[in-house]
Amino acid sequence: MLEFTQPWAFILLLAPALIRWLVPPHRESRDSLQVPYFQRLVALSGETPRPGASIRRRLRIQAIASLAGWCLLVVTLAGPEWVGEPVKIEKTARDLMLALDLSGSMDATDFRDASGAQTNRLSVAKDVLKAFAAGREGDRLGLIVFGDAAYLQAPFTDDHKTWLALLNDSIVNMAGPSTALGDAIGLSIAHFRQSKTENRVLIVLTDGNDTGSRVPPLDAAQVAKVEGVTIYTVAVGDPATVGEEALDIKTLDAVARITGGGSYVASDREALSETYQRIDTLEPASYDSLSYRPRSAMFHIPLAAFALLYVTAMPLFALVARRKRRAVHD
Repeated sequence: MLEFTQPWAFILLLAPALIRWLVPPHRESRDSLQVPYFQRLVALSGETPRPGASIRRRLRIQAIASLAGWCLLVVTLAGPEWVGEPVKIEKTARDLMLALDLSGSMDATDFRDASGAQTNRLSVAKDVLKAFAAGREGDRLGLIVFGDAAYLQAPFTDDHKTWLALLNDSIVNMAGPSTALGDAIGLSIAHFRQSKTENRVLIVLTDGNDTGSRVPPLDAAQVAKVEGVTIYTVAVGDPATVGEEALDIKTLDAVARITGGGSYVASDREALSETYQRIDTLEPASYDSLSYRPRSAMFHIPLAAFALLYVTAMPLFALVARRKRRAVHD
């Protein structure tokens, strides 16, 4: 469909008519013809001699070409555009942050990988997170790692390839040996506040209890609830563990309950994978549909037509005028 970005320009189509009506015709002086029997010619012709100038008469084809050229220039000025059919695109409607515990206990080799070989908890967690991210094409993913403190490893992005590379670069004790769970939640909230998306989800994976947060996990969860952040907690390891490495299931359950999320325990790779599958079901990928119509500028077409008319008509008019002068002299 053809549209014009500057439709007001079509008012200029009236300019030639206004000029013809308001502006007097161009007159030019010519040499007079002196003859000894001028008065006799006047008497015979019945004309009254008067001083003045002659008006050059244009050929009709010249007037038509000039008018056509002016119309083409006006169309060019009006900014013609070709508007295509509506194109619908789907844009992510969710920001999903994953908080990964990198405390020293994540180096415990009590898990088995896909081939059955003994490996540490972090390696299994990375493999499961990779599979989880592969099914989240509609989400912007972020990554926070925490130990003695919480750090932003990857801001929200829909570039999942880069996100996975940053996940792979995460190693045990990179953020310190402790578990600052409350600080990880608080840092997530700070980044969610910068997001325009209302659908906000935080998934926390940890194998210990909070041992040094400046903000207690339950207080951070209350703030997350106010900010509209849903938290899912995943406890990795043996719930029967005691001491500093013990899983604080009670706190993790409370954090999830306060924000309307869920709390899970994964004691092996299969359980961890099933946990993320459950979360994937509870939080399906969400999209916002956007629609736009592609536009292509078309001003070059009338402009090119004007140029073609000009370079064709000018030599033609010059040739016609030359032949006319020869006919008069002959």
